[in-house]
Amino acid sequence: MLVIDTHCHCSKYYYEDAEVLSFQMNRCGVEKAVIVQHMGNYFNEYAIECVRRFPGRFAAVVIIDTDKPDAAATLAHWAAEGASGVRLQASTRSPGDDPLAIWRKAGELGLSAAVLGSEEEFASNEFAGLIEKVPETTIILEHLGLCPPHGEFPDEKPPYATYRKVLNLAKYPNTLMKFPGIGMLTKRTRPFRQPMPFENIPPFAQMAFEAFGPQRMMWGSNFPVCSAQEGYVNCFQFLRDHMTFAGADGQEWIFGKTALSVYFSRP
Repeated sequence: MLVIDTHCHCSKYYYEDAEVLSFQMNRCGVEKAVIVQHMGNYFNEYAIECVRRFPGRFAAVVIIDTDKPDAAATLAHWAAEGASGVRLQASTRSPGDDPLAIWRKAGELGLSAAVLGSEEEFASNEFAGLIEKVPETTIILEHLGLCPPHGEFPDEKPPYATYRKVLNLAKYPNTLMKFPGIGMLTKRTRPFRQPMPFENIPPFAQMAFEAFGPQRMMWGSNFPVCSAQEGYVNCFQFLRDHMTFAGADGQEWIFGKTALSVYFSRP
């Protein structure tokens, strides 16, 4: 099975470099990965360098300063340099007459938009309206559309009314969902247990699968943040074991084939 990790952070000056990521990938048979720029960093040169130094191994998702009037031109520059996507926030709006200009530009350039936001933002009518207005842009909801990225955990309880509103975004065919590891969904057991240190795992992954289907879903480890949770290898293995409901064919899409079409098929 082809395995692609769609959410890794790499840098020379923060987190880890591509060589460390490659070591971890090799340990569990991950063939390709997407280097996603971390928020607030507009220095995209290293991600592009990795794409060029390791042809076919990495793809790059860049971040630009969307408040600047030349943001569209800057995005076009990085697309020409080899970026496969841009990272935006659910609240991102462009200055000027068209607040969705940067979202439209991404679609025009053939770049996907990986979107970081809160569950409430994704569940809002405003965000649904945004998706409706940019049908040519591929929208990818990060972290299952509800997981805070910095060590917190989803706190919504059954019947998950807000999350069901997030999942309503599946009605838009240009919208995809990205899975994190189980370590972002729930706390580890105390006292610790082996081999699976999680219990009472909330049903968010299965809910998302039922809404979006495997061909609109992909796995993203959140490397190296996952190293402070279950660890990189376990991030892949635990999630794969948890997602037996997807079946073998579904897992092939979630862990590889969807990402291949989104990130590694640009001319």
